[in-house]
Amino acid sequence: MTVIEVDQAETEDYAQAEARLRRELAAVYRLVAHFKMTDLIFNHISVRLPGPEHRFLLNPFGLLYEEITASNLVIVGLDGRLVTDGPWRVNQAGFVIHSAIHESREDAHCVLHTHTKAGCAVAAQEHGLLPLNQISLEFYNRVAYHDYEGIAVSPDEKKRLVADLGDKPVMIMRNHGLLTVGKTPGQAFLRMFYLERACQIQVDAMAGGAPLVLPPPEVCEHTARQFSGADGDRDYADAGSPSLAWQAMLRLADRIAPDYKN
Repeated sequence: MTVIEVDQAETEDYAQAEARLRRELAAVYRLVAHFKMTDLIFNHISVRLPGPEHRFLLNPFGLLYEEITASNLVIVGLDGRLVTDGPWRVNQAGFVIHSAIHESREDAHCVLHTHTKAGCAVAAQEHGLLPLNQISLEFYNRVAYHDYEGIAVSPDEKKRLVADLGDKPVMIMRNHGLLTVGKTPGQAFLRMFYLERACQIQVDAMAGGAPLVLPPPEVCEHTARQFSGADGDRDYADAGSPSLAWQAMLRLADRIAPDYKN
């Protein structure tokens, strides 16, 4: 019998990384619930685990976001099979969307999808997200669009999802909802928070009935670069340094849902 020796340090590093990702993903679920971006037991937020297998953490189908904890998140492989033992199962639509993106985008470690009222409203508008305000300008020319094909349960839709997303950080799924990706759970959450806020502002501005004022394209692009560049006004989470905004969100999660770490 061949004995395979496992580097204990590497095993410990993986265990620590998984534990951290479980806590961060559980915090995102609780924060999405806190900011009222949930759809009962539906929608998903996933985060890829370290390693070459492209396995990812996902919520067990049937739990409310308020019930998600670090320990009850399940591990799913790209084949849709649960790696985690237990009574849970995975929503097929969530698997199709999230597995497609995790498999194709190495930088999309976290994928967040919502069906919010404002997000669905903008997803139903032909012009999509308009550059109406400073918040929406973060996403100027940086929003992907995917046409509705019905409930996303067909593996055939994966290649079209991936092609439409391209290298964009956010996507509006027409007649469906919003999607963001990030290098970390914090980055994906902050992108969704502000994409949702931009949609809310757009719906309210259009409901007022007055003519809309749009900044010139060069100002829109300049502002988008400010957000994404070194001189950006918002400190997003990334792979190399903690985000002030995300750390504030973790403190909020500690106050409103301290059991998320369990």
